[in-house]
Amino acid sequence: MQATYKKYTLNFKRPSGTSRGVMTEKETWFILLEENGKTGIGECGILRSLSIDDRPDYEEKLQWVCQNIHLGKDTLWDELIEFPSIQFGVEMAFLSLQSKTLFGLFPSEFTNGKKNMLINGLVWMGEESFMKTQIEEKLAQGFSCIKLKIGAIDFEKELGLLRFIRQNFDKKTIEIRVDANGAFELNNALDKLNQLSEFELHSIEQPIKANQIQEMKLLCQKTPFPIALDEELIGVFGIDKKRKLLEEIQPQYIILKPSLVGGFKGTLEWISIAESLHIGWWITSALESNIGLNAITQFTYTLNNPMPQGLGTGGLYTNNFDCPLEIDNGHIQYNVTKQWDVSNLGISL
Repeated sequence: MQATYKKYTLNFKRPSGTSRGVMTEKETWFILLEENGKTGIGECGILRSLSIDDRPDYEEKLQWVCQNIHLGKDTLWDELIEFPSIQFGVEMAFLSLQSKTLFGLFPSEFTNGKKNMLINGLVWMGEESFMKTQIEEKLAQGFSCIKLKIGAIDFEKELGLLRFIRQNFDKKTIEIRVDANGAFELNNALDKLNQLSEFELHSIEQPIKANQIQEMKLLCQKTPFPIALDEELIGVFGIDKKRKLLEEIQPQYIILKPSLVGGFKGTLEWISIAESLHIGWWITSALESNIGLNAITQFTYTLNNPMPQGLGTGGLYTNNFDCPLEIDNGHIQYNVTKQWDVSNLGISL
């Protein structure tokens, strides 16, 4: 077996804002496997400033993986415990190599085009008018669940945007999730949660910054509506530490991004623990290209979670790869009449 890796830069169609700043491009890395005339591909979707493996030796570790690919998927996964995005890329590449087709990792009624999945429509941070335009677009596109990034503009304006939605759509018609990306301060977080509760929100992701365990625990006890942990899960390695974190904080939900929590295996560990503690969960992508998004989406379908998943980010880039994934009326589906095009990576199908 031979392994190589490639870097690829994804360019946003328009600058996309979070409370950590505005992104215009996103780097990603691909592991390519070749054996007996077959090819496998996996995406290592690192998010700079967020991924625990945003380290100076990242590319060096990719080189090491390619030199030691003979160790196999499971041994490599264990060796890469501090590099969750590479764990995911390795898992994906081996599954791809072993599959009948390059991108058919989890054959199902989803991949044969017979079933689809409910997803949320993502509204990025920006000026009030820009966010309002996005909200109107998502509603027109048939989404029944909208997720708003909050915490970057004036809080009163954000409350105004939520008021705009609720004046037109009640909670039975539109489910609203908000994601603060840790933007709230400890001294006013509960007050902000109480103000937000007026709009009958489904949940809020990561109201305060990660690694404030006792403070987050208290918020989860006192919150007027559910809290979902996101960044809090990053960099927590091993079953025992994962269980200790969830037992301590007792959140209402956790949100799982395979690129940030160790791929399929890491995600399943979190799900197993969460379900044993009666904590809800859903899966989201982390700005991967359509190659990583395809793997996450196929995997998610096999888990039979009826909640809206966070899988609608494929259309963000000008230079993403053509693929069968489509979004229609608030659902993601696999259009079997559409073909993949990964010629940008030098791969012909």
